[in-house]
Amino acid sequence: MRGMFQRRDRDRHRGGAGRGPDGAVGTGSGSGGGTRDGLAIRTGIRWKLSAAIALVGALVAVALSLVVHNAARVSMLDNSRELADERIQLAQRMYGPGRQPPFGAKVDDPAIPAELLAKVAEGRRATYVSDSPNGAPDIWAAVPLRDGRVLSWHETFTDRNADVMKDLDQALIIGSITVVFGGSALGVLIGGQLSRRLRKAASAANQVAKGETEVRVRDAIGGVVRDETDDLARAVDAMADALQQRIEAERRVTADIAHELRTPVTGLLTAAELLPPGRPTELVRDRAQAMRTLVEDVLEVARLDGASERAELQDILLGEFVSRRVAAKDADADVRVVHESEVTTDPRRLERVLFNLLANASRHGKPPIEVTVEGRVIRVRDHGPGFPEALLAEGPSRFRTGSTDRAGHGHGLGLTIAAGQARVLGARLTFRNVRPAGAPDDVPAEGAVAVLWLPEHAPTNTGSFPMLPQD
Repeated sequence: MRGMFQRRDRDRHRGGAGRGPDGAVGTGSGSGGGTRDGLAIRTGIRWKLSAAIALVGALVAVALSLVVHNAARVSMLDNSRELADERIQLAQRMYGPGRQPPFGAKVDDPAIPAELLAKVAEGRRATYVSDSPNGAPDIWAAVPLRDGRVLSWHETFTDRNADVMKDLDQALIIGSITVVFGGSALGVLIGGQLSRRLRKAASAANQVAKGETEVRVRDAIGGVVRDETDDLARAVDAMADALQQRIEAERRVTADIAHELRTPVTGLLTAAELLPPGRPTELVRDRAQAMRTLVEDVLEVARLDGASERAELQDILLGEFVSRRVAAKDADADVRVVHESEVTTDPRRLERVLFNLLANASRHGKPPIEVTVEGRVIRVRDHGPGFPEALLAEGPSRFRTGSTDRAGHGHGLGLTIAAGQARVLGARLTFRNVRPAGAPDDVPAEGAVAVLWLPEHAPTNTGSFPMLPQD
């Protein structure tokens, strides 16, 4: 705070406030400060932005409040000191021998601060501000008399000035709180708009990741604002288009290769039939048949990836259908119909899914194989080592057979085809392992369960169409 002395010489010239030549300074008081409560910042752009704006607003409001408070206090003290200086000059002119000092002034007042006496001893008129025990500043003014005594005047900071400072502090506090809350509201508004755009973008990106290639992130966020969110949406759309084009190109290449292999593989099988009987002939036929099966599976996967497959819907009794198909495929499998239900589905594709699940359980699991039909749900369980963790986490993947304990053979296309055919049927295919109740994950599985959930209504959203019953 600026120095509290103001010296006056005999010719009424006003000295500046500050430190005297002898290094003596007046004492003054100034107060102010602010507290900053800890902010509980929630995860999310809206609350982080709101907290940041509120914090900056609070800091600015506190700083400005301190400046305004101190400036107002110094101004009032300067005015009080000028008034005290004018009064002590008037009292000096009116005071004479045999007269009492006017305006409550005193001669050789013992309460005069030592710093003020030191200035007056130099033959100067001066004012001084000191702190009183009650916290209100004391205003002093003194002037040396011709007889060597000191005429002084003293008053406490007036109640009116104190009330003005109190009202000013209240106004500053209210203004600071208003700034903080206004900044918070502004942060919530701006952050909320940005957060909504980002959530819409994330939702649209998830739809694209699930295979809905017609979804556009830029269209999903909407609005006329062109900001970084809009740039991000355009970049995601461009990336999705590039990935889709690459996937489509790979699918076409795979389908073309598989299609071109069909003719030579068929010729190879035909030629194998002409070989003389024997063990070598059996090996050639077996490998040629395996190659043909692989080529057909690859073509089927390519068709399913192309999203051009459509189901031919018919009404069937699910329990009866599954019982007959399982008996024809694997007589050792146990079929149990808990609850019969009539469903609308494609029997050929449902049979394909069921046979692939049975083949996977027979190849990689252990007997007994149990098939349960309950309403629209089909469960196929074996008692082998369980599905690989990668399959449980990410779903079936072509040409990835997982761990050697369960999927060391094959090409990983059986479950991929089953999942693709289920998608055409509008069904949901899930996989899980069976463990004892309460057992940790490191305990070996007691079997694997594949569950096919058929839809309650016909899957018309997949482009499928009903087939008229044959007479």
